[in-house]
Amino acid sequence: MQLIEDLKADHKLIEQLLGSLRAFVTARLAGQGDPADGPVFLAFFRRFAGEYHHAREEEVLFRALCEQAELPAGRGPIAALTGEHRRMGEVLEAMAVLLEDPLAAPESRTRLQALAVDYSRSLWHHIDAENSVMFPESEEHLRQFNIRELAARPMTPAEAAAREAGAALVAAYPPQEDLDFQRGDGCIHCPSYTTTCDGLEREWWTEHAWEDFHERMSGD
Repeated sequence: MQLIEDLKADHKLIEQLLGSLRAFVTARLAGQGDPADGPVFLAFFRRFAGEYHHAREEEVLFRALCEQAELPAGRGPIAALTGEHRRMGEVLEAMAVLLEDPLAAPESRTRLQALAVDYSRSLWHHIDAENSVMFPESEEHLRQFNIRELAARPMTPAEAAAREAGAALVAAYPPQEDLDFQRGDGCIHCPSYTTTCDGLEREWWTEHAWEDFHERMSGD
């Protein structure tokens, strides 16, 4: 499905920009980096990652899963991932003021660092959950209802500009690795697992799906 392939491509760029954001924050805390780049990062994550990428997930993919593939919107993976979108947006807005702040106060520096870590780790986990679980399962469920493609709107000029300007920051701030953070595939690594979602199998699988799974396992 082209929409899902496009969303995966978005993820690759968003992942890079998260590493660049961490590098930018590290530079700012060291008295380096250009403070004017702060609003550029914000525009990328607000306009491209939020208004374009997350909106296509919610308004196109998730809506089709609910309305056409008859999956629940109020619980399970869709509710969990939508809730994560909102929470990450709140973290980003809390960070926004500090990205444009002189950072003279020690508490401002500490809070900016904490928010950058929270935002990047949350979004990295979120991307892993979508790439490894949500997207492949979505394609399978939609295919069962003979839906093999979904139409999505193109980027607006503001979203395209935010993407282009954000991508240029990768060269200025080579993505910083988070060596203390462990990523992984599957529901078990999703931050919503066991809190707002019991896992895709319990939330989405039908009795027929479980029977098919057990048959395949016994055949192995």
